[in-house]
Amino acid sequence: MKFFYTNLTLDRKNRVSYVKGIKMKISNDVWNSVAGIKYSGLKVGKGNTNGIEEFKKIQYYRNCVRNPTQSVNRFHAGNLNLTPRLIVYIIAWQLIPRGTNHIVLHDEDLILLYCIMNLIKVNWVYIIMEHMLKSKRLDDYRFRYAILV
Repeated sequence: MKFFYTNLTLDRKNRVSYVKGIKMKISNDVWNSVAGIKYSGLKVGKGNTNGIEEFKKIQYYRNCVRNPTQSVNRFHAGNLNLTPRLIVYIIAWQLIPRGTNHIVLHDEDLILLYCIMNLIKVNWVYIIMEHMLKSKRLDDYRFRYAILV
């Protein structure tokens, strides 16, 4: 599994990896046929809020917390109401998992939470593929499950 992500590269629109001399190509069609996820929707993420210009990080966080009058010095999942907190944990543990610090919200977590709570269609294939490339560079970003292609 580690070899798959270590050798992962971007080839045009596809992700390609070589494991034991075997070329594995993950295209948008593979996501659709294997997982039923289509390559459509907003390509949002850290630093990219195109399509959701009304998103304001601090204001939205205050709307989700149990005590909106409390000062915000860091974004913490434990301060959120029940529904947003559960969604954030699903994002941080399953959708775009990271190895540590699941309780501290990253910008991506808040953007995805905003999109999910407001029923904005997100391009999950794009988000997962970007996360796959991050997992190659950053030890904190990893996948705990194998992708069978």
